[in-house]
Amino acid sequence: MPPRWPRKPTREDPAYRRLDDRINFAVHVAAFIAVNSGLWFFHTLNPAWVPWVAKVTLTWLPVLVGHGVYIFAIADYSPVPLSPTANPDLDGES
Repeated sequence: MPPRWPRKPTREDPAYRRLDDRINFAVHVAAFIAVNSGLWFFHTLNPAWVPWVAKVTLTWLPVLVGHGVYIFAIADYSPVPLSPTANPDLDGES
């Protein structure tokens, strides 16, 4: 049974944002592994078919590492303060 979120999920909830970002990172890692393993498999069978496979891997890998560094080291998951509500001025002045 999948885990259930104990309250209504919103991006304003820091715990939910953190979980959502980590799930997105896991999907990114899975896509990287699936695509690159397929490309390298076919490259091993016939190197002339995909000669650019190293360029794809070496371009995508820094993007994946940057995503991981952002999620695990840089991202700020502190509670977002509520925006102040505008109090209409009764005198009509701004």
